[in-house]
Amino acid sequence: RDLHYPLRRQRQMCIRDRDWSKTNVIAIALGKTVHLWNAASGTVQELCSVSQPDNFITSLTWSEEGRYIAVGTNYNMVQIWDAQNAKMLQNIGGHTSRVSSLSWNHNVISSGSRDCSIINHDVRLPRRCVSVLQGHTDEVCGLKWSPDASYLASGGNDNLLNLWDLRHVGGDKCDPIYTLDHHNAAVKALAWCPWQPNLLASGGGTTDRTIRFWNSTTGACLNAVDTRSQVCSILWSKRKREIISSHGYSQNQITIWKYPSMIPITELTGHTSRVLYMSMSPDGNTVVSAAADETIRFWKVFHYPHRSTLAKPKKSSCGLNHKVKMGLSLTLR
Repeated sequence: RDLHYPLRRQRQMCIRDRDWSKTNVIAIALGKTVHLWNAASGTVQELCSVSQPDNFITSLTWSEEGRYIAVGTNYNMVQIWDAQNAKMLQNIGGHTSRVSSLSWNHNVISSGSRDCSIINHDVRLPRRCVSVLQGHTDEVCGLKWSPDASYLASGGNDNLLNLWDLRHVGGDKCDPIYTLDHHNAAVKALAWCPWQPNLLASGGGTTDRTIRFWNSTTGACLNAVDTRSQVCSILWSKRKREIISSHGYSQNQITIWKYPSMIPITELTGHTSRVLYMSMSPDGNTVVSAAADETIRFWKVFHYPHRSTLAKPKKSSCGLNHKVKMGLSLTLR
């Protein structure tokens, strides 16, 4: 199954503009607008838009429970939306350039920006900024909290991977506990292991091509694998000892690896340009990929004895069917 969407100017390595929630809804940013696609029913609704001529959506991510969504913009703002009621709850400033990356940690939303900073906002507080982290010299293109909320990993266009300890975030000391310079290109792809909270995977860009594994407690690099292609995103299987990576130049492939041996199990091809993003379905069976070839594809990569969470290929109330063009001719209601 694949969907088509228009290529826009924000289709860059440092921007993430789609995510799959625990409630089985995929949020997709198309230019100025965020659309919500229900993977069970196939229905689509428009959540929000930005109105300024040169503004557009630059990042988004669902909260853990799947009710709230954080949206970053080219106008340096972070918006918090109640997706169920289609209502904006907060419009948070603080950055001086676009918001490229976002990650939730319970009530804290962390935002990374082209201004090289990371701001941690507690959405419960009147003065929401609890800390500002300065550890990069270029755009913060990757940001991910660990499953146990102990560590924040940040990757930048400065080729650095920083690890931050939660005990230091919000206090007087806001330096990374480790600054890791092993990658030779931008570090956008970050993924924490679901069964080993201190195990982090990171991927480097075109001139690096490696996936590295880190012990966040010691800062040690446990392994490095040359993937032969730019690493754009990484996901861990929820129940198998496997990892999946998406790639750009030169192969544009999706690879499933056995962990920890990192023996390739299979390669998925079909995208004709770099595969910029991946998200996983709530049941862990299906991965959605979005590429610069203007398509979104669904891959049933991990087979568990669960009922599929994807909609059957039937026409939906908004005119979507099994193979849909998401271009200028599509009207989303």
